[in-house]
Amino acid sequence: MDFQFIKDSISSSPAFVLDAEEIINSLKVLNILRHQCGCKILYSIKSLPLSSVLDIAKPLVDGFSVSSLFEARLADEILAGQGGIHLTTPGLRPDEWDEMAPLLTHISFNSLTQYQRFAFKSRARASIGLRVNPKLSWVNDDRFDPCRQYSKLGVSIDELWQSSCLDQIKGLHIHNIFAATDFTPLIKTIDKLRGYFGKSLAQLDWLNLGGGYLFNVINDHSPFIDLVKKLKDDFKLEVYIEPGKAVVGNAGYLVSTVIDEFTSDGKRVAILDTSVNHNPEVFEYQRRPELHEQDSNGRYSAILAGCTCLAGDVFGEYRFTEPLQAGDRLVFKNVGAYSLIKANRFNGYNLPAIHVYKSAQIKKIRHYDYYDYRRQWVLDE
Repeated sequence: MDFQFIKDSISSSPAFVLDAEEIINSLKVLNILRHQCGCKILYSIKSLPLSSVLDIAKPLVDGFSVSSLFEARLADEILAGQGGIHLTTPGLRPDEWDEMAPLLTHISFNSLTQYQRFAFKSRARASIGLRVNPKLSWVNDDRFDPCRQYSKLGVSIDELWQSSCLDQIKGLHIHNIFAATDFTPLIKTIDKLRGYFGKSLAQLDWLNLGGGYLFNVINDHSPFIDLVKKLKDDFKLEVYIEPGKAVVGNAGYLVSTVIDEFTSDGKRVAILDTSVNHNPEVFEYQRRPELHEQDSNGRYSAILAGCTCLAGDVFGEYRFTEPLQAGDRLVFKNVGAYSLIKANRFNGYNLPAIHVYKSAQIKKIRHYDYYDYRRQWVLDE
């Protein structure tokens, strides 16, 4: 990525830039895995449902994973029958079921009550499964831990083991990790699944290993390849994974401009024309996003703050080789996942324009204006 070219090419900020080539590179890593072990790849739409991403991913994946009616409709529109649509969600609505069910190829019901309510009156052509909570936590932050105490995500492995449901379903879905950079959690989770269900797993058609693994930053894929091959050999299972952040996380950039700078209690503060509301996980999880211009040995420091009146609209303190001035362009890196999809117009500040970078060219594909904001809030009679 040529950052100077990007900053020079953006006519106005804030701007979200999607690196199409980075997405393709990440998908190629996954495609190699697919050929090495026979797993199937689903892109998890929730990380970034932009149609440009879905169009890039479509020929390199086996389908999309979705969590709602709108995601299912979008997946169906893009795929046009050329891939699977897998659903799992705790929020399955009775009033949406008849519209959603025919769109799906696979459903992992989130609870036994959900399964009992919907599976037997299904209009679906889908292969029916259950999401299982393996009761193994690998995430220190409860906000990210699907296996936290009193979890809403999946059927307890003990409850499933005591039921007769395994004889009635076609697959299982597991997902108990976030942003993992090795496969230890997956290996231990599968060991526990084998310990509980043993040869009964051969009754199933498929096993969805979920997402949460950053395949593009894991150097040694051999443990994953061996695990998938053994599952296929021992139980004749179709094995799925559904990466999201691993596809788009490193492919998104947020370009911003310094619009004011001053001293507050002895520290320099730079106000940007973007805000944490354009990358809400910064505020939600108190993250300090990566900045291209950061120099850990730089002589000058500044607190980068957003332009809204929220006191906590702060990205963090960074160091620079030169003091920041109004008009300087800055680029936050690795914000492709769970940023644009969560972005909002708090205080009436506009959403970032969306650009795609490919073949050393940048193209604006979406711009928002006052009438988009007005449409959301003004009730014309």
